[in-house]
Amino acid sequence: MEPLRPGDPASLGGFRILGRLGEGGQGVVYLAETGDGEPVAVKVMHRGDDERARARFVREAATARRVTSPCTAAMLAAEVDGERPFIVCEYIAGPSLRDLVRRQGPRRGDELDRLALGAATALAAIHHAGIVHRDFKPANVLIGLDGPRVIDFGIARALEASTSATSQVIGTPSYMAPEQFFGERAGPAADMFAWATTMAYAANGSPAFGDDTIPAVMQRILNEDPELGGLSGRLRTLAAACLAKDPARRPNAGQVMCDLLRPLAGAPHAFTPG
Repeated sequence: MEPLRPGDPASLGGFRILGRLGEGGQGVVYLAETGDGEPVAVKVMHRGDDERARARFVREAATARRVTSPCTAAMLAAEVDGERPFIVCEYIAGPSLRDLVRRQGPRRGDELDRLALGAATALAAIHHAGIVHRDFKPANVLIGLDGPRVIDFGIARALEASTSATSQVIGTPSYMAPEQFFGERAGPAADMFAWATTMAYAANGSPAFGDDTIPAVMQRILNEDPELGGLSGRLRTLAAACLAKDPARRPNAGQVMCDLLRPLAGAPHAFTPG
C-alpha cells in the first residue's frame, strides 16, 4: 500500500480511505475500511474522464454484480451516478500471480494444480454469468489465503452484446487469442486461451508466447507452437488444448475444471483433444 496523495478522498460512501493499492488507465484502487473496521478495496474513476469512460465504469459495476464465485472478488457496493463514481469490492490480502512469480519464481506441484483449478473455476462462473473477461492474465489473479481470486472486469463484455467484429484490439498482447488480433469478437474461448498462457507463466516465469515486442508476440501466437516448459501431465494436456489456434477446438472452462478434478477420483480425461 502507498500513502494517499493530495487530492485523494478521505472517505467515500461511508468507507474510510487508508491508502493506495494501485492505479490504472480507468481509475485508482484504494484500501479502505468499513465502519466495523473490515478492509475493502475501492476503485474510483479518474477525475475528468469523459462520458464514454463513465459508461465503461458503469458497465464494469454491472458486470461484477452478475458474477458470484468464491474464486472472484465479490462486489460489495457501487455508486456510479455521483461526481466520483466508485466500486467497492472484497479486499484480497495477497499478491498478484505476476508479482508472486517475479519475487519467488515459478509455481510447482500441488500449488500449481490448485491455482489452475481455482482460475478455471472462476472463469466457469464468469462465463455462466454470461460474461467474457477479455483481460485474464497474471496481474488479474490475486493469490489470497484461501486460493486464487480473479479480479478486474474493466474491459469485460456481456455475451449478449453486439456480435459484430470490431477493428479495436482489446487486451494484453501476450495473453490474447489469435482471433482477438483480427478484431473479432472475443468469446469464452479467448479467456481459455489466456488461462492456458497464464498457467504457462505460473509454471515457467514467462507466458506461452513470450512477452517481448508486440509484433514478435503476435507472430508467435498466430503461427507458432506455445512454450509450455514446466507444465506436465493433465495440466499440460489441457493447456495445449486451450491454446489451439481455432477457438472451436478449445475446451470450455467447465470441461477444464472437471478434468482437473478427475485426478482426485482417479478418473481418466473427460476432454480429448482433437
